[in-house]
Amino acid sequence: MGSRLSAARVLVTDAALADGHSPTLVPGVWLLAEHGTVTGLWTEGDHPDPRSLGDVTVIDGAGTSIVPGMVDSHAHVSMPGGARWIERGGDPLDELLAVGEENAELMLRAGIRWARDVGSPRRLDPGSGDERAVSLLLRNRWQGRQDRPYIRAAGTWVSRKGALPEGLTVEVEHGADLVGAVRQQLDEGADLVKLYLDGPDPDTAPFTVSEVRAAVQVAHDRGATVAAHATALSGNRVGAEAGVDSLEHAYELDDDTVALMKAGGVAMVATLSVLYSWSTFAQTTAIPRFTEADARRRIQDRQEIARASVRLADAGGVTIAAGSDFGGGSLRANQLAWEVEALVAAGVSPQTALAAVTWRGGDLLGIPHAGRLRVGDPAHFSLVHGDPLSDPTALWRVWLTR
Repeated sequence: MGSRLSAARVLVTDAALADGHSPTLVPGVWLLAEHGTVTGLWTEGDHPDPRSLGDVTVIDGAGTSIVPGMVDSHAHVSMPGGARWIERGGDPLDELLAVGEENAELMLRAGIRWARDVGSPRRLDPGSGDERAVSLLLRNRWQGRQDRPYIRAAGTWVSRKGALPEGLTVEVEHGADLVGAVRQQLDEGADLVKLYLDGPDPDTAPFTVSEVRAAVQVAHDRGATVAAHATALSGNRVGAEAGVDSLEHAYELDDDTVALMKAGGVAMVATLSVLYSWSTFAQTTAIPRFTEADARRRIQDRQEIARASVRLADAGGVTIAAGSDFGGGSLRANQLAWEVEALVAAGVSPQTALAAVTWRGGDLLGIPHAGRLRVGDPAHFSLVHGDPLSDPTALWRVWLTR
């Protein structure tokens, strides 16, 4: 896929543009990409004569929409996902690295050019002899490669002891140890830090506001950001009050927490599609946590609460980015389009949903050109069949990617 779009000079003619900045398609768009950079973008009927451009590969875009390269704001690039995603966190280094390479190819074919890895297992780095997150090894391996997505990596989850299976995370016994764990992640080369604000007791956040705030300050002083996993209301409230940069999942919110998020500039990274995927496992697996009647009811209840929380955040003016949670969750690396569908089904506008996987994700990454198409920016985009602003399933129908 994408052989013609990989040419040095490409002109896409007579397509429509869906970029998440407008609620409707912009028709009659021509786009010129030269040596990996957007050098021309015509949206008002005025465009060059292809014969005047010399050696250029012309792509007839009629009937397609141009979508900027997408951003998966919640990914786990070294893990495969699926119904047994937690167990796969124990795979050996060679397997995790191989899965990472496969995931990279899946992402590019689906039009996903940037990813924010928010937690990966730790393994011994054969190059340095030190233990570090596998995502950091993949990020370093892929730097400067056009055939791989751009990665910002959080290193390993930092959690309270007992919150997740032993050996999967960097565990701290006491909240006072949180700052030291954050420094360790940054010293090992993490671009951002991932805190786990669900604890052994689902009704109580594992760390206090002051403990999380101190960790956030350390990260910010080092030029890094803090992503906080929180599904229960208790963890979301602590994260919002402590001023983390993003609440990941945020399945359970209330008015007060949304107000704190808005006031503090805390983004929501939506992952509704994870809960939808769990529902499918009731028919496709024999795993009791998905198939038993009580489990199915609990998943359905969580879906309803999570959809309501997204609507609450949207109505409250909270910035919404989106991720698939592939690898560290049950989705796969090429399924970010499912999250756009889920957001629209929850009541978010198609424009907001598309922005969540394009330029809003770029803002969260701190990369001004990520998820955008402007003259002078990298020429990363897809051609899809259909209009993502009226039919989000169009994002599954990728024809060509660059």
